[in-house]
Amino acid sequence: MKKKNIPIHAMLVFSCLIAMLPFAWMLSASFMSRGDILTRQILPQVVQWKNYMDSWNQARFGLYFRNSMVISSLQVFGIWITCSLAAYPLARLSFPGKNILFLLILSTLMIPQSVTLVPNVLIVAWLDKHTPVAWINNWPSLTIPFMSNAFAIFFLRQFFAVIPGEFWDAARVDGASHLRFLIRVVIPMSKAPLLTLGMLSFMGAWNALAWPLLVTNTPAWRPLSVGLLNLVEEAGIELHLQMAGATISVLPILAIYALIQRQFTDSIIQTGIKG
Repeated sequence: MKKKNIPIHAMLVFSCLIAMLPFAWMLSASFMSRGDILTRQILPQVVQWKNYMDSWNQARFGLYFRNSMVISSLQVFGIWITCSLAAYPLARLSFPGKNILFLLILSTLMIPQSVTLVPNVLIVAWLDKHTPVAWINNWPSLTIPFMSNAFAIFFLRQFFAVIPGEFWDAARVDGASHLRFLIRVVIPMSKAPLLTLGMLSFMGAWNALAWPLLVTNTPAWRPLSVGLLNLVEEAGIELHLQMAGATISVLPILAIYALIQRQFTDSIIQTGIKG
Protein backbone atom coordinates (compact mmCIF):
# COMPACT_ATOMS: atom_id res chain seq x y z
CA MET A 1 0.00 0.00 0.00
CA LYS A 2 1.37 3.40 -0.97
CA LYS A 3 1.91 5.87 1.86
CA LYS A 4 -0.27 8.49 0.22
CA ASN A 5 -3.21 6.04 0.30
CA ILE A 6 -2.93 5.29 4.03
CA PRO A 7 -5.04 8.31 5.17
CA ILE A 8 -7.74 7.46 2.63
CA HIS A 9 -7.89 3.82 3.72
CA ALA A 10 -7.85 4.82 7.39
CA MET A 11 -10.77 7.18 6.80
CA LEU A 12 -12.71 4.46 4.97
CA VAL A 13 -12.09 1.96 7.77
CA PHE A 14 -13.15 4.53 10.38
CA SER A 15 -16.31 5.35 8.43
CA CYS A 16 -17.18 1.66 8.13
CA LEU A 17 -16.73 1.15 11.86
CA ILE A 18 -18.98 4.12 12.64
CA ALA A 19 -21.63 2.77 10.25
CA MET A 20 -21.46 -0.70 11.81
CA LEU A 21 -21.74 0.43 15.44
CA PRO A 22 -25.58 0.57 15.53
CA PHE A 23 -25.83 -2.90 13.99
CA ALA A 24 -23.21 -4.29 16.38
CA TRP A 25 -25.10 -2.91 19.36
CA MET A 26 -28.40 -4.23 17.99
CA LEU A 27 -26.92 -7.72 17.70
CA SER A 28 -25.35 -7.55 21.16
CA ALA A 29 -28.54 -6.21 22.78
CA SER A 30 -30.59 -8.98 21.17
CA PHE A 31 -28.76 -11.48 23.44
CA MET A 32 -29.02 -9.40 26.61
CA SER A 33 -31.40 -9.68 29.54
CA ARG A 34 -33.58 -6.79 30.66
CA GLY A 35 -31.11 -6.10 33.45
CA ASP A 36 -28.20 -5.82 31.01
CA ILE A 37 -30.17 -3.29 28.97
CA LEU A 38 -31.08 -1.19 32.02
CA THR A 39 -27.48 -1.15 33.31
CA ARG A 40 -26.25 -0.17 29.81
CA GLN A 41 -23.96 -3.14 29.25
CA ILE A 42 -22.01 -3.32 26.01
CA LEU A 43 -21.95 -7.13 25.92
CA PRO A 44 -24.45 -9.57 27.48
CA GLN A 45 -23.44 -11.00 30.83
CA VAL A 46 -25.24 -14.24 29.95
CA VAL A 47 -26.28 -14.93 26.36
CA GLN A 48 -30.09 -15.06 26.20
CA TRP A 49 -30.91 -17.22 23.19
CA LYS A 50 -34.55 -17.37 24.22
CA ASN A 51 -34.97 -13.69 23.29
CA TYR A 52 -35.40 -14.69 19.67
CA MET A 53 -38.05 -17.27 20.45
CA ASP A 54 -39.89 -14.89 22.77
CA SER A 55 -39.78 -12.11 20.20
CA TRP A 56 -40.95 -14.44 17.42
CA ASN A 57 -43.93 -15.68 19.42
CA GLN A 58 -44.90 -12.41 21.10
CA ALA A 59 -45.06 -10.38 17.88
CA ARG A 60 -46.52 -13.18 15.71
CA PHE A 61 -43.45 -13.01 13.52
CA GLY A 62 -44.34 -16.25 11.76
CA LEU A 63 -47.38 -14.66 10.10
CA TYR A 64 -45.71 -11.31 9.45
CA PHE A 65 -42.56 -12.95 8.09
CA ARG A 66 -44.59 -14.96 5.59
CA ASN A 67 -46.52 -11.87 4.55
CA SER A 68 -43.32 -9.89 4.00
CA MET A 69 -41.78 -12.65 1.89
CA VAL A 70 -44.86 -12.91 -0.32
CA ILE A 71 -45.34 -9.15 -0.69
CA SER A 72 -41.66 -8.44 -1.39
CA SER A 73 -41.33 -11.31 -3.89
CA LEU A 74 -44.45 -10.27 -5.79
CA GLN A 75 -43.20 -6.70 -6.01
CA VAL A 76 -39.81 -7.82 -7.33
CA PHE A 77 -41.28 -10.06 -10.03
CA GLY A 78 -43.78 -7.36 -10.96
CA ILE A 79 -41.04 -4.75 -11.34
CA TRP A 80 -38.90 -7.11 -13.41
CA ILE A 81 -41.75 -7.72 -15.85
CA THR A 82 -43.37 -4.29 -16.15
CA CYS A 83 -40.20 -2.21 -16.05
CA SER A 84 -38.38 -4.42 -18.55
CA LEU A 85 -41.28 -4.04 -20.96
CA ALA A 86 -41.32 -0.28 -20.39
CA ALA A 87 -37.56 0.24 -20.57
CA TYR A 88 -37.01 -1.74 -23.77
CA PRO A 89 -38.91 0.56 -26.20
CA LEU A 90 -37.39 3.63 -24.53
CA ALA A 91 -33.92 2.18 -25.12
CA ARG A 92 -34.18 0.30 -28.43
CA LEU A 93 -37.12 1.67 -30.44
CA SER A 94 -37.79 4.96 -32.18
CA PHE A 95 -41.25 6.49 -32.01
CA PRO A 96 -42.69 10.02 -31.84
CA GLY A 97 -42.51 11.61 -28.42
CA LYS A 98 -40.11 9.05 -26.95
CA ASN A 99 -37.79 11.64 -25.38
CA ILE A 100 -40.70 13.64 -23.98
CA LEU A 101 -42.21 10.47 -22.48
CA PHE A 102 -38.86 9.58 -20.94
CA LEU A 103 -38.53 13.05 -19.43
CA LEU A 104 -42.04 12.80 -17.99
CA ILE A 105 -41.16 9.48 -16.39
CA LEU A 106 -37.98 10.94 -14.90
CA SER A 107 -39.87 13.98 -13.61
CA THR A 108 -41.92 11.74 -11.33
CA LEU A 109 -38.74 11.00 -9.38
CA MET A 110 -38.92 14.54 -8.01
CA ILE A 111 -42.33 13.95 -6.43
CA PRO A 112 -42.00 13.03 -2.71
CA GLN A 113 -43.56 9.70 -1.86
CA SER A 114 -45.51 11.24 1.01
CA VAL A 115 -47.39 13.42 -1.50
CA THR A 116 -48.74 10.36 -3.32
CA LEU A 117 -49.91 8.45 -0.24
CA VAL A 118 -53.37 10.02 0.02
CA PRO A 119 -54.20 9.78 -3.74
CA ASN A 120 -53.03 6.16 -3.77
CA VAL A 121 -55.16 5.32 -0.74
CA LEU A 122 -58.22 6.89 -2.41
CA ILE A 123 -57.58 4.89 -5.60
CA VAL A 124 -57.20 1.64 -3.65
CA ALA A 125 -60.37 2.36 -1.66
CA TRP A 126 -62.28 3.00 -4.91
CA LEU A 127 -60.97 -0.23 -6.46
CA ASP A 128 -61.93 -2.13 -3.32
CA LYS A 129 -65.55 -1.00 -3.72
CA HIS A 130 -65.92 -1.19 -7.51
CA THR A 131 -63.97 -4.33 -8.45
CA PRO A 132 -64.63 -7.99 -7.56
CA VAL A 133 -61.15 -8.27 -6.01
CA ALA A 134 -60.70 -7.16 -2.42
CA TRP A 135 -57.94 -4.56 -2.17
CA ILE A 136 -58.10 -3.34 1.42
CA ASN A 137 -56.56 -5.87 3.83
CA ASN A 138 -55.36 -7.93 0.89
CA TRP A 139 -52.17 -8.44 -1.10
CA PRO A 140 -53.17 -6.43 -4.24
CA SER A 141 -53.02 -3.11 -2.38
CA LEU A 142 -49.59 -4.01 -0.98
CA THR A 143 -48.03 -5.12 -4.27
CA ILE A 144 -49.71 -3.87 -7.46
CA PRO A 145 -49.21 -0.10 -6.85
CA PHE A 146 -45.46 -0.75 -6.53
CA MET A 147 -44.92 -3.12 -9.44
CA SER A 148 -43.52 -0.26 -11.50
CA ASN A 149 -41.55 2.88 -10.74
CA ALA A 150 -39.62 5.53 -12.61
CA PHE A 151 -36.23 4.67 -11.13
CA ALA A 152 -36.49 1.03 -12.21
CA ILE A 153 -37.45 2.04 -15.76
CA PHE A 154 -34.57 4.52 -15.93
CA PHE A 155 -32.12 2.02 -14.44
CA LEU A 156 -32.97 -0.73 -16.93
CA ARG A 157 -33.22 1.66 -19.87
CA GLN A 158 -29.63 2.75 -19.34
CA PHE A 159 -28.40 -0.84 -19.56
CA PHE A 160 -30.63 -1.85 -22.44
CA ALA A 161 -29.47 1.16 -24.49
CA VAL A 162 -25.81 0.12 -24.57
CA ILE A 163 -26.37 -3.43 -25.84
CA PRO A 164 -24.71 -3.51 -29.30
CA GLY A 165 -27.10 -3.24 -32.24
CA GLU A 166 -25.40 -6.20 -33.91
CA PHE A 167 -27.28 -8.53 -31.57
CA TRP A 168 -30.60 -7.15 -32.81
CA ASP A 169 -29.47 -7.43 -36.43
CA ALA A 170 -28.58 -11.10 -35.91
CA ALA A 171 -31.85 -11.78 -34.11
CA ARG A 172 -33.85 -10.06 -36.86
CA VAL A 173 -32.17 -12.25 -39.48
CA ASP A 174 -33.38 -15.27 -37.50
CA GLY A 175 -36.91 -13.86 -37.56
CA ALA A 176 -37.04 -12.80 -33.90
CA SER A 177 -39.56 -10.21 -32.77
CA HIS A 178 -38.73 -7.47 -30.29
CA LEU A 179 -40.38 -9.42 -27.48
CA ARG A 180 -38.35 -12.52 -28.26
CA PHE A 181 -35.18 -10.44 -28.52
CA LEU A 182 -35.95 -8.93 -25.11
CA ILE A 183 -36.54 -12.30 -23.49
CA ARG A 184 -33.80 -14.31 -25.20
CA VAL A 185 -31.00 -11.74 -25.52
CA VAL A 186 -31.49 -8.49 -23.60
CA ILE A 187 -32.63 -9.91 -20.27
CA PRO A 188 -29.92 -12.64 -20.08
CA MET A 189 -27.30 -9.96 -20.81
CA SER A 190 -28.75 -7.74 -18.05
CA LYS A 191 -28.65 -10.16 -15.13
CA ALA A 192 -26.50 -7.87 -12.98
CA PRO A 193 -28.78 -4.80 -13.19
CA LEU A 194 -31.90 -6.95 -12.84
CA LEU A 195 -30.58 -8.62 -9.69
CA THR A 196 -29.46 -5.27 -8.31
CA LEU A 197 -32.87 -3.78 -9.02
CA GLY A 198 -34.49 -6.83 -7.46
CA MET A 199 -32.49 -6.40 -4.28
CA LEU A 200 -33.31 -2.69 -4.02
CA SER A 201 -37.01 -3.37 -4.66
CA PHE A 202 -37.04 -6.22 -2.14
CA MET A 203 -35.48 -3.95 0.50
CA GLY A 204 -38.02 -1.22 -0.17
CA ALA A 205 -40.94 -3.62 0.12
CA TRP A 206 -39.46 -5.38 3.16
CA ASN A 207 -38.97 -2.13 5.10
CA ALA A 208 -42.26 -0.45 4.12
CA LEU A 209 -44.29 0.70 7.10
CA ALA A 210 -46.51 3.71 6.33
CA TRP A 211 -48.32 2.19 3.34
CA PRO A 212 -49.17 -1.17 4.99
CA LEU A 213 -50.59 0.71 7.98
CA LEU A 214 -52.82 2.75 5.65
CA VAL A 215 -54.31 -0.11 3.62
CA THR A 216 -54.54 -2.84 6.27
CA ASN A 217 -56.25 -2.95 9.65
CA THR A 218 -55.95 -6.67 10.42
CA PRO A 219 -52.86 -8.90 10.82
CA ALA A 220 -53.86 -11.09 7.84
CA TRP A 221 -51.57 -9.35 5.33
CA ARG A 222 -49.52 -7.00 7.47
CA PRO A 223 -45.74 -7.27 6.91
CA LEU A 224 -42.87 -7.74 9.34
CA SER A 225 -42.27 -4.00 9.78
CA VAL A 226 -45.73 -3.70 11.32
CA GLY A 227 -44.96 -6.72 13.48
CA LEU A 228 -41.98 -4.83 14.90
CA LEU A 229 -44.26 -1.90 15.65
CA ASN A 230 -46.64 -4.23 17.49
CA LEU A 231 -43.71 -5.59 19.45
CA VAL A 232 -42.84 -2.08 20.57
CA GLU A 233 -46.41 -1.46 21.69
CA GLU A 234 -46.83 -4.80 23.44
CA ALA A 235 -43.33 -5.32 24.88
CA GLY A 236 -43.05 -1.83 26.35
CA ILE A 237 -39.53 -1.31 27.69
CA GLU A 238 -38.36 -4.84 26.80
CA LEU A 239 -35.74 -3.47 24.43
CA HIS A 240 -33.88 -6.79 24.25
CA LEU A 241 -36.91 -8.37 22.54
CA GLN A 242 -37.21 -5.42 20.20
CA MET A 243 -33.56 -5.79 19.18
CA ALA A 244 -34.05 -9.53 18.64
CA GLY A 245 -37.00 -8.79 16.38
CA ALA A 246 -35.01 -6.16 14.48
CA THR A 247 -32.18 -8.67 13.98
CA ILE A 248 -34.62 -11.22 12.59
CA SER A 249 -35.97 -8.66 10.14
CA VAL A 250 -32.47 -7.76 8.90
CA LEU A 251 -31.28 -11.33 8.25
CA PRO A 252 -33.16 -11.88 4.93
CA ILE A 253 -31.73 -8.65 3.49
CA LEU A 254 -28.20 -9.68 4.48
CA ALA A 255 -28.72 -13.14 2.99
CA ILE A 256 -29.94 -11.72 -0.33
CA TYR A 257 -27.02 -9.28 -0.50
CA ALA A 258 -24.54 -12.09 0.22
CA LEU A 259 -26.01 -14.12 -2.65
CA ILE A 260 -25.92 -11.35 -5.25
CA GLN A 261 -22.98 -9.29 -3.98
CA ARG A 262 -20.90 -9.95 -7.07
CA GLN A 263 -23.70 -8.99 -9.46
CA PHE A 264 -24.41 -5.88 -7.40
CA THR A 265 -20.76 -4.81 -7.65
CA ASP A 266 -20.63 -5.61 -11.36
CA SER A 267 -23.66 -3.41 -12.07
CA ILE A 268 -22.04 -0.48 -10.28
CA ILE A 269 -18.79 -0.97 -12.20
CA GLN A 270 -20.62 -1.19 -15.51
CA THR A 271 -22.57 1.96 -14.69
CA GLY A 272 -19.33 3.79 -14.04
CA ILE A 273 -17.78 2.58 -17.28
CA LYS A 274 -20.80 3.53 -19.37
CA GLY A 275 -21.02 6.96 -17.80
